Amino acid sequence: MRDIVFTRSGWIPKVIRADGELRLMLAAGADANHEPRTFTFPIREAHLAVIRDDLARHLLLWSAVLPLCDAAGTRGQLDENAAVALLDPVLLSPPSDVDALFRRIRWDRIRLVAHGADIELLDRGQVCVATRAATEVSDERRAQEHHADRRRAERGVALGPLDAAILRYTGQYLHGATIPRRSPGAVDAALLPQVMRVIATAEQACAGMRIGLDPRRGKRATDKRDWDRMAATVDAAVRRAHPALVDDAVRTVSFLMCSEAADRARSTPVEDDEETADDLGRSARKTALSFTDDKGGENKWVREGPRTASAEFWEFVADRSAGNNEVFTIEDEEMGEGIQLHFYADSVARITTLRPGEALSDPQYQVEYSLVDGIGGYRRLVSAFVRGGCAALEQHGPWMSDVAEFERARRRRDAR
Repeated sequence: MRDIVFTRSGWIPKVIRADGELRLMLAAGADANHEPRTFTFPIREAHLAVIRDDLARHLLLWSAVLPLCDAAGTRGQLDENAAVALLDPVLLSPPSDVDALFRRIRWDRIRLVAHGADIELLDRGQVCVATRAATEVSDERRAQEHHADRRRAERGVALGPLDAAILRYTGQYLHGATIPRRSPGAVDAALLPQVMRVIATAEQACAGMRIGLDPRRGKRATDKRDWDRMAATVDAAVRRAHPALVDDAVRTVSFLMCSEAADRARSTPVEDDEETADDLGRSARKTALSFTDDKGGENKWVREGPRTASAEFWEFVADRSAGNNEVFTIEDEEMGEGIQLHFYADSVARITTLRPGEALSDPQYQVEYSLVDGIGGYRRLVSAFVRGGCAALEQHGPWMSDVAEFERARRRRDAR
C-alpha cells in the first residue's frame, strides 16, 4: 500500500507513505528497456517538514541524490544508506555547512540550473543562496544551454554576444551536429542586424559555387570535395571580415551555406551532362549503350528513351554502388568500345576493340588507363564518351597502356 503524502510539479521527488513508512520517491535514469527507473529511501517527519516548506532545500536534496541513482545503473539497487546519510546535512544543517557539503560530494548541477538557480553563485560554491530564487517549474532550455556552455568551456571556448547570436540563428547553440537552419526569431533583435551582416558575407563569398551529387555514395550523397571547397571559401571570407568571431561561430555559418547548397543539389533534377557540353563529337553521339557493374547488374540505354545516357548511367550507379561494388562499365557494343570506371582507385580504363573475334580467335582489345580527379572528373569522362566515344577521351588523359607505368603514377598520386 502506497499513498502520496506531498508532491510538487514535474519530476521533483515526491514523499510517499509505504507500509506505514515515510519515503522519498524519485525517478532517475532508465532500465535496460529504456523505461524510467524509480527509487525510494526512508525519511523522517522532520525531513518532510523541510521538504514541504522549503523548495530550495528540496531541490538541493534532489541534486545530491541523483548521482547515487546514476550509480545504480540500469539494474542496480540504490545505496539507501548513502541516500539517508544526505538527509540531515542537506535539509537540517546551516547554509554554510550545506555549501561545504556540496564542495565534497557529487551533485547534479543541471537540475538546479533548470529550476532557476543563480549560475554565478553556483560557480562560487554558494549553493544555498543560489537556489533561493529557484522555481518549481523547470526551464529545460536554460539547462541545455548551460550544459552546452560548459562543454565549450572545457574546450577553452568562450562565446561573445555575437557568437552566441549566430549559433542561435543557425539552431546550433545546443548541439553542433544539428543540421543548421535560419531562425532569425531566435536572435535578440538588437543583435540580428550584426548576424545578418555575417550571413551576407558568407553568401557573397560562395555566390555561384555549388555542391554536386556524388552517385558513388547513393542518391542523396553530395560531393565531399565541393563541400570542403565551399566551406573553406566561406570560412576564409568570414574570418577576414569578422576576425573577432570564435571558430564555433565561423563553422556554423559555413555549415549553413554548405547544407543549403547540398539541399539545392538534392532537389534539382539530375543533370544531363552531355547536353550542357559543347558540340564536339555531336555526329559521333551514342545511340545505344550498356551499363554494367561488378555484381552482374545491367541496364540498357537507347537514344529514343526519355532520358540522356549520362542521367541514366549515374542513376544506375547511385542505385547499385556499394563498398563491394565499385567497378562500373559503359559499353557501345556496336562500335566495340567502352570505358570502365574504378571508383575504389580513382581511375578509369578506356577499351577499344582492335579486332573482333572471328571463328576460334578471341577479340583483340586495346586497354589504356588514366587517373581521375574525383566525381567531377568521372562526370567529364562519361559525358565525353557519350558525346564522342573513346576518341573524345583523348584530351582527358594522359592515357597509359603499360599497367606497371600506370600503377607507379597511381602510387605517386596517392602518396601526395
